[in-house]
Amino acid sequence: MRIVYCGDVVGRAGRDALLNQINTIKNDLNPDAIFVNVENAAHGFGVTPGICRDFLDKGVTGLTTGNHVWQQREIIPFLNDCKKIVRPLNYPENLPGRGWAEFVLPNGKKILLVQVLGRLFMEAVDCPVQALEKLLKSYNLGRNVDAILVDIHAEATSEKLSFGYYFDGKVSVVAGTHTHVPTSDYRLLRQGTAYITDVGMCGNYDSVLGFEIEEPVNRIARRYTGNRLVPCKSNGTVYGIVVDIDDNTGLAKEIKQIKY
Repeated sequence: MRIVYCGDVVGRAGRDALLNQINTIKNDLNPDAIFVNVENAAHGFGVTPGICRDFLDKGVTGLTTGNHVWQQREIIPFLNDCKKIVRPLNYPENLPGRGWAEFVLPNGKKILLVQVLGRLFMEAVDCPVQALEKLLKSYNLGRNVDAILVDIHAEATSEKLSFGYYFDGKVSVVAGTHTHVPTSDYRLLRQGTAYITDVGMCGNYDSVLGFEIEEPVNRIARRYTGNRLVPCKSNGTVYGIVVDIDDNTGLAKEIKQIKY
């Protein structure tokens, strides 16, 4: 099985770049499933149902979000209605949406998509390790599920690495998102889980994390925060990973970085 994961989509530049490259990605890589982090797809903060449908209509299998999931209010009922989008698992259970989703491919293979939030330098949430452990009591990799992709949406590299090693051999992929900077540490961990600290963003890299440079520069140089961050509108680049997974064990055989 081959899975492609792209993220975080930032504003129009990221949306247009990925939507324009989806067919190329399919032709080049022939993936069984494509997942996308749409955390910053709507004006840089959150996502709307219309944007979600744009990606799903293009053949994206499923969507993840992150700590900005609540930014666009119209997404809240969509989180309950759509079974192809997840919000962080370790938010309180009574919130809209769900932290995991199952996808059954045309060949009968089943993929579990999960997202958790980190806690270092982030908002107060439940423990991501305990939340995932509880969920995995219902899933046995290579037995009742053929692949498990976990997005850890977090600031600290040490937290992502520790999380990856903790679940090594228990899930197929641990992919970090949120910091928008692609890392080069993609590899197979000791027990066969594919890992990367940050997948990178789909957006304009001549920017500050996908936003026009003026306001972030003002904030760091002058401590002036009176203006809004403005996402770039064009010249996006797509970053992601492609992972080959063993059909018998559900563990990863290879992980590579992709750039379009």
